[in-house]
Amino acid sequence: MRISTLVAALVIVAGAVTVAVAARMGSGDSAAAPRPSVSAPPAQRVVLPGGPGDEAVVSDTDKVKAPDGSTFNGIDTAFVQMMIVHHEQAVTMAKLAPGRAGNDKLTALADRIAAAQPFEITFLRSWLKERGLPENDPSHNHATMPGMQTDADMAALTAATGAAFDTRFAAMMTAHHEGALQMAGDVIKGGSDEKLREVANEMAVEQGSEIRRLRQVTAG
Repeated sequence: MRISTLVAALVIVAGAVTVAVAARMGSGDSAAAPRPSVSAPPAQRVVLPGGPGDEAVVSDTDKVKAPDGSTFNGIDTAFVQMMIVHHEQAVTMAKLAPGRAGNDKLTALADRIAAAQPFEITFLRSWLKERGLPENDPSHNHATMPGMQTDADMAALTAATGAAFDTRFAAMMTAHHEGALQMAGDVIKGGSDEKLREVANEMAVEQGSEIRRLRQVTAG
């Protein structure tokens, strides 16, 4: 019931944010809107080291237990691998604000994003390392992840200053966070790692709060 309620809330937030982003970009500016979520890849083959004197065992990720005894599946793995790249782009965007933004409150919010998301990236990398999984999957097309901004969008943001930067940054980061909400909803619904679902829940709450803050800052 708790998971179903959260998923419903994510759908409502995502819908509201889509309207807000469309309104902000009505002047002709563009921001990469969230795209359909990337499907989880098939279970990956991994090598599990054996104990002293034992041979290594090869198994599928959706049948493997982590060192702490928790289980995980391909949806969990895809979410973690993709969210690392997703967060890295958000940090890159946030670090552009100092010296470019015209709104001090927007700069402060960007600083908060730049400071918080690296901690989550560290957790995600540790999650993969503890399970003997690679950080990158060649089959992932990161450009198609929900909310990812294009190279052209990033270049335009880098070149903007003052009010133009503020408007563009708010629209792009809102779309980016909306994509993260969608990805979090996917792992909450389909993942099997309970701890990861809790982390995804926390991410969704935090980024939903930041979306509302972006709207408040730019509206005032």
